[in-house]
Amino acid sequence: MDLSNIMEQAKGMQEKMAKIQQDLAQKTITGSSGGGMVLVTVNGQGDVLSVSIEKDVIDPGESEMLQDLIVAATNDAIRKSKELSKQEMAQLTGGLNLPGLSNLF
Repeated sequence: MDLSNIMEQAKGMQEKMAKIQQDLAQKTITGSSGGGMVLVTVNGQGDVLSVSIEKDVIDPGESEMLQDLIVAATNDAIRKSKELSKQEMAQLTGGLNLPGLSNLF
């Protein structure tokens, strides 16, 4: 295999990775907690886009519970976002687990 062929393949993979990143930025994933009373929506890159809280959960005396629900919903959404990124990358790499590549997203 010659060097120019390797460079061509690397360039193609880099272009595909950029496209995957753009696509992930357009996708939304929602995490929930408290039976759906708290919803957090993130994009495929893990950026928080919105937080929705049912009015029944808003009680000044229960602020710690609400904080816990927000953290749980956020973590759920981010976990789902990472899984989506992993699935998208698997398509690029043909299912190969390339060290460090999943950390790019």
